[in-house]
Amino acid sequence: MSTGIKNGKLCTFNIYTAILFFLLTAVSLISISAAGNKSGKGWVIVIDPGHGGKDSGALGSRSRESDINLAIALKTGEYIEKNIKNATVIYTRKDDSTVDLKERPKIANKANADLFISIHSNSTISKKVMGAETWVMGIAKDEANLEVAMNENAVMLQEEDYSTKYEGFDPKSSESYIMFSLTQKVFQQQSINLASKIQTEFRERVNRNDRDVKQAGFWVLYKTTMPSVLVETGFITNPAEEDYLNSKEGQDYLASSIFRACKDYLNEIESRSEISLKKNQDSARISNTVANTTPNENPEAGEIFFKVQIASSVTKIDMNQDNFKGAGNVTEINVQNTFKYSTGNFSDFASAVKYRDKIKTLYPDAFIIAVQDNKILLLQQALEQKRKKQKVN
Repeated sequence: MSTGIKNGKLCTFNIYTAILFFLLTAVSLISISAAGNKSGKGWVIVIDPGHGGKDSGALGSRSRESDINLAIALKTGEYIEKNIKNATVIYTRKDDSTVDLKERPKIANKANADLFISIHSNSTISKKVMGAETWVMGIAKDEANLEVAMNENAVMLQEEDYSTKYEGFDPKSSESYIMFSLTQKVFQQQSINLASKIQTEFRERVNRNDRDVKQAGFWVLYKTTMPSVLVETGFITNPAEEDYLNSKEGQDYLASSIFRACKDYLNEIESRSEISLKKNQDSARISNTVANTTPNENPEAGEIFFKVQIASSVTKIDMNQDNFKGAGNVTEINVQNTFKYSTGNFSDFASAVKYRDKIKTLYPDAFIIAVQDNKILLLQQALEQKRKKQKVN
């Protein structure tokens, strides 16, 4: 949703649409035991219903965006809390109240959240445009994407003393967006992964028009310190889509889609590392006892060792501890122009598992990788090689 002037009032309208298509009919939603991060405390998911209060957002022929966003957000949170074990949902608003743009990411950061999902409805001049799209933080690749970000960020102009609150950022000046190019996008790949899952649900489960995953500089995503997406569920300016967005069935389907995408994302995080001891104990006995968790600082050439991946980025991240929440012993591996950042070096898998559990408080979606001569191996392949080597010895 972008913002513009309509009938003398500031309204939001234009693009982003990220969203949710899903068969709620068979919502025999299987409760997942997302064996949460944070040392067993569970997943924390912040849901942000866009706009609200004095900011109605985009306007349709008979409805306000802020009301639609809130309805879908509350349903999404309800699905998550009922069906993802150990999940806690926090809302940036639960009623038609005003929440400054700057406060929304602060709520997520303060809660040390694992995911931030901002829910919106789209708008444009043409009544024919329809579909859902999901946005992640990044550099706008064309003028259209930049315009969308400018219009969305312009919500801050309604706030008192916005220039001071937003550090001199001018949402209508293209120069201001240069700052986003300097941002280390530590969670960009994870955000794209979640956004892609949401779009898949919209397209394949609920048959919504797929407007794809897109990137631009949104303040609400820029200030978060976890994987974050902005979902545009549909166009309120399209008569048929406005009816859908306001219907109980449409809201249920969209909320169900977002929930299922979250479920798949969290399950994927768990499954990456949980090829763990249990599965590999018999076939790959690397260690009968858990070794101490001090990383091996000097692995020998040709040695296979296990590390804990904590970040992935399309741009290089300065190897400063402050850029990795204080995590030490961080190394970088370039895989097809994507930079993977991991910490720790362990000769046995059990120690890596124990180490990963320790740093989950910093990086909830951290997972174990196998590395040989600075190249990432398939984990099962590495475990098998380790097993064979032990037999020889």
